[in-house]
Amino acid sequence: MTIYFIGAGPGAADLITVRGQNLLKSCPICLYAGSLVPEELIKIAPKNATLINSAPLNLEQIIKIMVEADKRGENLARLHSGDPSIYGAIGEQIRRLKELNIAYEIVPGVPSFAAVAAKIGTELTLPNISQTIILTRTQGKASLMPETEKLEILARSKATLAIHLSIRNLKYIRETLAPHYGNDCPTIIAYRATWKDEKYIFTTLENMQAEVRKAKITRSALIFVGKIFAENNFPNSALYDANFAHILRNKGKKNR
Repeated sequence: MTIYFIGAGPGAADLITVRGQNLLKSCPICLYAGSLVPEELIKIAPKNATLINSAPLNLEQIIKIMVEADKRGENLARLHSGDPSIYGAIGEQIRRLKELNIAYEIVPGVPSFAAVAAKIGTELTLPNISQTIILTRTQGKASLMPETEKLEILARSKATLAIHLSIRNLKYIRETLAPHYGNDCPTIIAYRATWKDEKYIFTTLENMQAEVRKAKITRSALIFVGKIFAENNFPNSALYDANFAHILRNKGKKNR
């Protein structure tokens, strides 16, 4: 018996991995993360499967379901949105499973930041512009931020930022980032990326709060901030340069 933590992807049902889909089809129990997982994916579970929405459950109730499945020898699909390793709250579940000696496996999924980049048609790492992406969030009621990871410190890097779970903290984000990125820094608000009701706002740090208020977005949004989203004047990568040699091309030719 195994508990499978499966990444459901960002929203579109066909963005789950083949491995995740196959496991979901085979598990007699599916414990899924409420409105964060599309209904189309839940329907993939066997017709006679037990389907349980974890949204109203606390940790102890979730673990109890897993323990009972273990006693029956039934595999359980624990379906999380995006990639379960990013803001998936699987760490506390895994800790308990280890204590109880219950086998588990993590199946990665497409994270939301990658899905947004694909939908808006951009690369997030451009030569000489940005080679660093910081995945972070701002402090909320549920989770405190470590002092060394607060936005005031991360902003100094001027790296491309993918800010999760922070759509209600836009004023703080603007005031914190503007001194380092500038009020005119390109900002993208991605609401429910890849879902049928997805929405993308292309704006600036200065205007994002007004634009989000106008669009009435209050949850399920990712905030991208970075010069990379407006920069087209970048050099080509050396990777495909005809004069650049590596082990698979131009063997014996010196790199310039």
